[in-house]
Amino acid sequence: MTTNSKTAMMKLLFVLLIILSVNVSGAAAQETKLKWYGHSAFSITTPNGKVLLIDPWIKNPSNPEAKDGRDPLAAITKVDYILLTHGHRDHVGDAVELAGRTGAALISNPELAGNLVKLAGYPAKSAETDNIMGIGGEIQIADGEVTVAMTPAIHSSSVFNPKAGANEPERAYGGNPAGFVVIIKNGPTIYHSGDTAYFKDMETIGESYAIDVALLNIGGHFGMEPRMAAKAAQIMRARLAVPHHFGTFPGITQNADAFAVELKRTKIELHEMKPGATISFRGKQLVRAK
Repeated sequence: MTTNSKTAMMKLLFVLLIILSVNVSGAAAQETKLKWYGHSAFSITTPNGKVLLIDPWIKNPSNPEAKDGRDPLAAITKVDYILLTHGHRDHVGDAVELAGRTGAALISNPELAGNLVKLAGYPAKSAETDNIMGIGGEIQIADGEVTVAMTPAIHSSSVFNPKAGANEPERAYGGNPAGFVVIIKNGPTIYHSGDTAYFKDMETIGESYAIDVALLNIGGHFGMEPRMAAKAAQIMRARLAVPHHFGTFPGITQNADAFAVELKRTKIELHEMKPGATISFRGKQLVRAK
């Protein structure tokens, strides 16, 4: 091979490497990432880099990033939206502090938004937007990349009242509890159950939205028992089920074993995440976990 031929070959290989690296980075950019912080706290990062937090009790005792005196909020530098299914403290969690740090817009019902501003110090400018919604409604966020639907839930909802006393109740009204369907353009459709009990109209949610990933509470006592969570996955016709709201404190189911047994009967795929773990989707397909 002549010197000129070798030079031409090297140039061709160099160009091919550049093309390959662009394709790989482009594919990574098109991924949707789902991270579980333990309990019911999840983040969704869209292909365009928008970050949504759902029920962000990041400091929960299951989160490995909260152990050994570490501040798990320090690593969360970007949040665009915070979605709250209801007002209980293990779901509102660190929403107020995170909103103050990041300016994240609140997505919740109006009663919950109003009392979080009034009683908990949620930044008003982040809570008084067109993202406040009601059950049955849909909104588009993230420049149209994401559609959020608020779905019914059977539970309760209240906001802890620091002003409680003789003339103030311990809990303030938190509006109706809810679930969310999050539809990612060029990504999966994700359902978050909140703390709902099983109800027959979950079938309608599955008929209305093709659920790729169902994030289902399985802890019992305050929500669905594992067998009913598996039944919810089945009636919604979810492609993949991820359990949450378990193992965090006494009184709720401490592992997902019973849910795995029940879900196996439905032939729906289970992906049991570990607190702190992330799974990624290319389009609607699960491609990797870490």
